Amino acid sequence: MKFMKLGSKPDSFHTDEDNIRFVATDVAADIVVNVGDVKFYLHKFPLLSKSAHLQKMVDTCNNEKNDEIQIHDIPGGPAAFEICAKFCYGMTVTLNAYNVVAARCAAEYLEMYETIDKSNLVYKIDVFLNTSIFRSWKDSIIVFQTTKSLLPWAEELKVVSHCLESIASKVSVDTSKVEWSYTYNRKKLPSENGTDAQWNGVRKQSRVPQDWWVEDLCELQIDLYNRVIMTIKTKGKTPANVIGESLKAYAMRRLQTGDVIKTRSLVETVIGLLPNEKRSVSCSFLFKLLQAAILLKCGEMGREELKRRISEQLEEAKVDDLLIQAQPEDNAMYNTHIVQELVEDFLSAKSDCTLENVSDNSKMKVAKLLDGYLAEVAKDLNLPLSKFVQLAEMVLSFSRPSHDGLYRAIDMYLKEHPGISKSERKRICRLMDCKKLSSVACKHAVQNERLPLRVVVQVLFFEQIHATSSSGTTPDLPGPIRALIPSSGSQGSSRSATTNTEEDWDSVPTAEELKALKGEFATLRLSDQGASKRNPERISSSKVDGLIMSKKIFSKLLSNHGRQSENSGSDTSDRSSTQGTKSSPSLSRRQSLS
Repeated sequence: MKFMKLGSKPDSFHTDEDNIRFVATDVAADIVVNVGDVKFYLHKFPLLSKSAHLQKMVDTCNNEKNDEIQIHDIPGGPAAFEICAKFCYGMTVTLNAYNVVAARCAAEYLEMYETIDKSNLVYKIDVFLNTSIFRSWKDSIIVFQTTKSLLPWAEELKVVSHCLESIASKVSVDTSKVEWSYTYNRKKLPSENGTDAQWNGVRKQSRVPQDWWVEDLCELQIDLYNRVIMTIKTKGKTPANVIGESLKAYAMRRLQTGDVIKTRSLVETVIGLLPNEKRSVSCSFLFKLLQAAILLKCGEMGREELKRRISEQLEEAKVDDLLIQAQPEDNAMYNTHIVQELVEDFLSAKSDCTLENVSDNSKMKVAKLLDGYLAEVAKDLNLPLSKFVQLAEMVLSFSRPSHDGLYRAIDMYLKEHPGISKSERKRICRLMDCKKLSSVACKHAVQNERLPLRVVVQVLFFEQIHATSSSGTTPDLPGPIRALIPSSGSQGSSRSATTNTEEDWDSVPTAEELKALKGEFATLRLSDQGASKRNPERISSSKVDGLIMSKKIFSKLLSNHGRQSENSGSDTSDRSSTQGTKSSPSLSRRQSLS
């Protein structure tokens, strides 16, 4: 820290009690100066030789035959006046970044100009500011902080503008020219740490990171910080992403305060300072600002601006970013409405481009993101099925290689909401394409007692198809079975042509039924593989036989499940019996296979 010493005489100011100051000398004081609640017992000659304002006040007091002067509006208060008084006496005074602005404003108030005395206090302080303080990075920040309590004096004396120019100029300078000290505890890139590859065995000199200035500016209060960032942006030499990093660091440090009004002002100010350039700040930071803006009930314009920016880079978000807490009156864990709006903004391309111009990779990332989000919000017992389906359907058209994430979300919803009806269970499962489940997901699905029977059969069928047919096409199957298998390009399962089996397929299988079904398919695969090894020339014939046997398994399982339903006396069983008396050809053929 820079400092300047003025005067050479020893400091002989003394304190009597808390509010009395006097000079220890043989000459009695001949003037009393009241500054605020402090009395200064001083001498006229040294004061009047330096201060034009005191000369005028003493003349006024003489006319009124009064030896006391009242000064209540001097900037800096008693401490600043004492510095000026000591300078008048020629006593040693040390000026630094913490007290120099107060002393400068007080000297201006007392009119301590060159016209009164050569090398007066105003001149000396101005020289110190211009040659030392404003050339120092940290001293400029400290001085700028002190100006807040000295307004409007500091503004009128252009101390504020000099501070802004000094700070912004240093931020805008090329990092290779940064030679002053700064605070930096942030993670650097390997190249910035000087730990990158050496050139001809010579270690490269450590580089100054582009955001070297960020932490020091976090010490400023929000109104001062706002003015600094605006000045930096006006110069136009600092990259937008570095300014965005500064905003993030500042907000993360300052958002911990408990004052709602101050925090709301901080959030709104940071939103207003966001650079116009896209992706200048991270999506996670934008979500934090949005959550704070909602919680603090910030202005609608600020929230809309955040949503617009987030929709432009939604594919960069993480699941945790989307988990915005709902308001207490919403009777929910998470604010799904705001997420729906963000996805709608992404789909409607509010970022000035059409959806066709959005890359397939971005669409896939957003779909994967929403799958993960659904898996988390599915744990909310108050989440209605309609909202879950609505969110999932928003990205259902986005092509993605796997539906494992969507399956996990559906399974989580079924687990947390066991009381939903068969039709609701069918509705949510139709979101999923069984053909796009991985082997791990399939293994889990065929043992999942929460899934409807039709979904389990679909999973097993496609597993069998992959194992027995290299072409991957679905062969001709009886109507009731074919109806369970979704056609190419469709999601979920279509409605069965045979209405008497619909309720059976939508019901949840028991553990015994799942075990029996898996056993039949395992036997089928083993027999098929054995036939292929014994007679490789009949592989194609073996695959066809396997498909025929798969029809038998489906029919057998269906008939068994139907008998169990009859025993339970359910409405579904009654409808099946009534339909069964019609003896449709497909049902007769299925029973004969079993």
